[in-house]
Amino acid sequence: MVRQLPSVDEILRWPETASLIASYSRGVVVNAARRVLDRLREEILSGCREEVSSSEIIARLRQEVRPRLRRVINATGVVLHTNLGRALLSRRAQEAVKTAVAHYTNLEFNLATGKRGERYSLVEELLCLLSGAEAAMVVNNNAAAVLLALNTLAAGREVIVSRGQLVEIGGSFRIPDVMRQSGAILVEVGTTNKTHRRDYREAITERTALILHVHMSNYRIIGFTSEVPVPELVALAREYNLPVMSDLGSGSLIDFSRFGLPYEPTVQETVKAGVDVVTFSGDKLLGGPQAGIIVGRREYVERMKRNPLNRALRIDKMTLAALEATLRDYLEEEEALQNIPTLKMLLCPPEELRERAEKLAQMLEGLEGITVQVIEGFSQVGGGAMPTAQLPTWLVAVTVASLGESALLKALRSRVDPPVIARAEKGMVVLDPRTFSEEEIPLLVEAFRQVLAEGWA
Repeated sequence: MVRQLPSVDEILRWPETASLIASYSRGVVVNAARRVLDRLREEILSGCREEVSSSEIIARLRQEVRPRLRRVINATGVVLHTNLGRALLSRRAQEAVKTAVAHYTNLEFNLATGKRGERYSLVEELLCLLSGAEAAMVVNNNAAAVLLALNTLAAGREVIVSRGQLVEIGGSFRIPDVMRQSGAILVEVGTTNKTHRRDYREAITERTALILHVHMSNYRIIGFTSEVPVPELVALAREYNLPVMSDLGSGSLIDFSRFGLPYEPTVQETVKAGVDVVTFSGDKLLGGPQAGIIVGRREYVERMKRNPLNRALRIDKMTLAALEATLRDYLEEEEALQNIPTLKMLLCPPEELRERAEKLAQMLEGLEGITVQVIEGFSQVGGGAMPTAQLPTWLVAVTVASLGESALLKALRSRVDPPVIARAEKGMVVLDPRTFSEEEIPLLVEAFRQVLAEGWA
């Protein structure tokens, strides 16, 4: 049976292979063909199979040559889905990235002087204008921003943090771990649910470098709780000539409570409260690329820029291009609300969601073997932001007689292109129109058509 397997050269001569070579290059297809043949040979020798068809070889070959990073359709209703790449970029940001990667840029070149420039200057003025801070810089994510700030301002010295704010972020990374890597010494004060001003005061010594406030952006403690407001922390720190640093986590330039969403402190109000260093993410509520943004007093930001660790954490031209374009939209709030996908999804009117859900449902009803209904439900913000927020939405609930919900979810994500990521609810597969677009409806219908036609289980 092994002898009947075609050679790599023979596979390359098949008509079906020609289109793969045109799309992915000969070298990629050759390597993929070798891997496919090696696996088939192992399966035959182990007794797992007795025959192999050319159509199966082509199917496996297509699977092998596809890029590992692929487009998917997010039908989960989680707007800032960390596993699916968080914030989508605005069209202006997309165009800015295309320009940056297709041409040389003045990334670190001062066009006025003809000498080396500073990459942070490309967005620093915008960040200062929008936040009210004296200075700003950007690194590759918010954990890096916290690491750099603590290493610069508190290495070998003590940092006071409320015990209730020692959060764990995605991927099991914890604030105490980041602090340990920075060289700062953690001093916990208060209890899990209550921390008072006197707790901070009693912890201040000559070894104290700063007071750190961590906004609980990815969880809430409710009930018998108490924490010291940021303005009070600032007032206390001023008595001892200490800086205050605030890690906002998600970070936002818009007060979402105006739109009926839970209150989140904005970057502007945090800076206005007198906080010396503020850190936040670029790819969460801001709606831009992955980045860790630092704004604050000039003396502290300049020290961070000079820290050798900064070079290991710096961002590239694509991130800077996308971030600048995103920030420009915030110069006019209405522009941001209209142009930035994250903001549009979070604030999408219920009637628009229902219309989109009903359109998809109507198209799916034409497929045989499927039951579809539009029901009320809730979306999530995601990305460690607004953990208690439930966004009312309308869901397209689907059941397929020949497939259980788990099998249907698996088929949608692994057997169609682009993969569809949905969720299960009350024994049904549901698709949330908050996170898929009007243009993606035909792709969703085609995905279900393929699943039903092939009868995958």
